[in-house]
Amino acid sequence: MKLLAPAKLNLFLHITGRRDDGYHLLQTVFQFLDYCDEIELNRRYDGKIKRLSGLKSIKAEDDLVIQAANLLKAHTGTSEGVEISVIKQLPVGGGLGGGSSDAATVLVGLNALWKCNLSEKELANLGLKLGADVPVFVHAMAAWAEGIGEELKPIILPEEWFVVVHPNVFISTAEIFSDQALTRDCEPCKIARFLEGHVSNVFEPVVRNKHPEVAKALDWLSAYSEARLTGSGSCIFAKFANKIVAKQVLNELPSRWHGFVAKGLNKSPLTTSLEKYL
Repeated sequence: MKLLAPAKLNLFLHITGRRDDGYHLLQTVFQFLDYCDEIELNRRYDGKIKRLSGLKSIKAEDDLVIQAANLLKAHTGTSEGVEISVIKQLPVGGGLGGGSSDAATVLVGLNALWKCNLSEKELANLGLKLGADVPVFVHAMAAWAEGIGEELKPIILPEEWFVVVHPNVFISTAEIFSDQALTRDCEPCKIARFLEGHVSNVFEPVVRNKHPEVAKALDWLSAYSEARLTGSGSCIFAKFANKIVAKQVLNELPSRWHGFVAKGLNKSPLTTSLEKYL
């Protein structure tokens, strides 16, 4: 199987409180992009799980794709194995959900390859053990999210064109979450308020203060269209009227940063790439 693991954008991100266990309660909207990692799964019959390619900076046992395969194997008791190859496009620590998306693609793909027959809900619950963003990638539909990000309601959004910029800064999510300046008491909002544009990303002021290069990128992109941080960063994005305009803006991107043009999608490319194997 060759499957796609798409990027996501958080079109806004509020923190409305905190649970007793320390996890933050969020409100956000997830939308996918047609910009993806590629995951190749080759079935093994000896029960072994191996990573053939991926990020060399991450040990195999710490890689979420290996953890996802081991989790599904342990949960189902299957005797099957797999070789996993990852072709990375999504930046690490960029707020685009690359690791979570890769893990979800492995769960969904192996569920089919190994014929585990778990429901989407069961896979999403398993994925939550790997990370709060994994369930939305398993469900594969743009969503309004609450709780720690696992309470999902499908939402239909305009499928617009975005310029996404990575300012070549790695941001620790844990560091940003622990910052005393972070707003943690946003008033819960309704979807209508989001659609009216009365929302923000609460991480943005903290990231601007801690990472001047991200602040510069936000200011640069905002000169063309309102720019916003996705997740806890460091990637930023802005929407444009069409692909041509977005590419024109990308052509002006300062050489010290990386960027790409992508279309927002309500249905994950994972679903489309999986269909031909079912």
